[in-house]
Amino acid sequence: MTSLYHDIIFGPVRSRRLGLSLGVNLLPTESKLCSFDCIYCECGWNAEHPGARRFNRREDVQRLLGETLRRMVDAGTPPDVITFAGNGEPTLHPQFEAIIGDTIALRDALCPAARISVLSNATQLHREEVRRALLRADNNILKLDSAFDETVRRMNNPQNPTYTVRGVVEQMKTFNGRMILQTMFLRGVCNGAPIDNTTEEEVAAWLGLVAEIRPRQVMVYSLDRDTPCPTLEKVPRGELLAIAARVEALGIPCSVA
Repeated sequence: MTSLYHDIIFGPVRSRRLGLSLGVNLLPTESKLCSFDCIYCECGWNAEHPGARRFNRREDVQRLLGETLRRMVDAGTPPDVITFAGNGEPTLHPQFEAIIGDTIALRDALCPAARISVLSNATQLHREEVRRALLRADNNILKLDSAFDETVRRMNNPQNPTYTVRGVVEQMKTFNGRMILQTMFLRGVCNGAPIDNTTEEEVAAWLGLVAEIRPRQVMVYSLDRDTPCPTLEKVPRGELLAIAARVEALGIPCSVA
């Protein structure tokens, strides 16, 4: 069953990719707000969670994050990472850049070894303030699930009809490698139509974009949590390792989760 995050600060949880992760949800706590509507989103379909589209206040995020970090540090269990995720796309928040600044100040004062990560679908890279903020994070983890617009429309369902893979790739290239590329691989059927981004055509085209973007790292993964489309299939780890080996042949580190 998919579910929302009902708190501004959540966890900590043991992340497959990031270690002991303290989550920060900038989106509404009782509804979902995202520029994608992914068939695999653990929060469910956008339409399942209508309601107030109110971003969490910057002051509340700062206060609650500070309180939680102090408790964790006092208990001797500081987080490995502070991760911006939650009920949708964090970079949609109108004060995202300022909140990243607040978080860096709290981290530096309370737990300087912790890293700051942002899980983003990369739809807001056209906004200069979002790019600036992401470049200040230790791990700006940006999504690209396919090289083909048609596949992205079926897997991620961008809410902006002008979204194109080429546009996002060009924006990613402006990071000059200072980003992590994250890709979900899956197959199955959704809404009666087959979906598979693990075919040779898909993987070869995606590798071409990886070579073009040249991120400092790539993360590949498959399903691990409930999805709104129950007929999707997890890709075996062996297949993910084979894809990762092809990324590393490009001279780019690649992790498998």
